[in-house]
Amino acid sequence: MNMKNEDTSLEACPCKSGKSYGECCGPILDGVVKAETAEALMRARYSAYVTEHVQFLKQSATAAVQAEFDEQASTAWSRAAQWHGLEIIRTEKGQPGDQTGVVEFRATYTANNEFCNHHEVATFVKEADGWKFEDGELVGEKPMTREEPKVGRNDPCPCGSGKKYKKCCGQGK
Repeated sequence: MNMKNEDTSLEACPCKSGKSYGECCGPILDGVVKAETAEALMRARYSAYVTEHVQFLKQSATAAVQAEFDEQASTAWSRAAQWHGLEIIRTEKGQPGDQTGVVEFRATYTANNEFCNHHEVATFVKEADGWKFEDGELVGEKPMTREEPKVGRNDPCPCGSGKKYKKCCGQGK
C-alpha cells in the first residue's frame, strides 16, 4: 500500500489511531507539522514504512541513528512487507514538556509469506527541531515453560514400556 502519491487524507491512518491519515500521520510525514509527542512520532514512523516515506525515517532519527541508516534496505523492507497494524502497548514520558520518552509497541506485518510480530521498546529524545528516535530494543517472546517435569535420558520412559527413555521414545534425540 503506497499512499505517497494518492489523496488519502480521508482514509484511516495506517497507525490504527482511529483518526484519518490527514489528521494523524499525514501532516507529520509531509513536514507540515512536528510530532508533539514521542508516541505521535512512533505512529508517524510506522506509517512511514507503510507509505514508503523512507526519508522521514532517517530525518526523524538522532544523528547517530542517521549515520547507520540503510536507506536501500529500509525501502526494500517497506515495499516487501504487507503492513497490518500498530499497537501502542505503553508510553513513559514523551509528552510536549518532556525531553525523553519511551514507547513500547507491536507492529505486525507479513513478509515472505510469514506473519511477523515486531515487539519493541523504543526510546526518543527531544532535540531543538523536535522529537527524534534514539534507539530500540526488541522484546522477545516469553520462553516456553513445561507443565510436566522434564524426562531425563536414564528415567523410565513415560510411555509405560518399562524401558529407559533413551532406549525407547527418546531414541535419536
